[in-house]
Amino acid sequence: MAGNPGNDLGSLLGGLLGGGSAGGQGGGNILGSLLGALMSGKAGGGGNGSNPLGGLLDMLTRSGLADQAQSWVGTGENQAVSGAQIAEALPDDALQKAAADAGVSAQEAADEIARSLPQAVDKLTPNGSLPQGASLEDIIRQQQL
Repeated sequence: MAGNPGNDLGSLLGGLLGGGSAGGQGGGNILGSLLGALMSGKAGGGGNGSNPLGGLLDMLTRSGLADQAQSWVGTGENQAVSGAQIAEALPDDALQKAAADAGVSAQEAADEIARSLPQAVDKLTPNGSLPQGASLEDIIRQQQL
């Protein structure tokens, strides 16, 4: 099965984020591209191959955003994060790929990820923890039922 794993993730995330809303689908596409880039490569460090979300949260935690990342996973209020913080936390090649896939600048991609990531993580972790053992696509589909 050729193709970019981020494309499928993007449409699933877009639906999860409310594709009908003004940036829902775009945010899902950029987030999907980012997770696809992390999954396909070198940047994953920490997550397993089929669920790059754990690796992404690990990256944010190591970059000083532990409180924010934990707030999205937990059941309390989601803490905001800025595009600059996202750009600092992510591997440059993964952010550049997500931006290129979406046809936006790296800064615009980081800003969109900063807007959509807290909501996506919050919806994907309804029990206050990251689901284990399932692929990210399976987790997204389960949350949309």
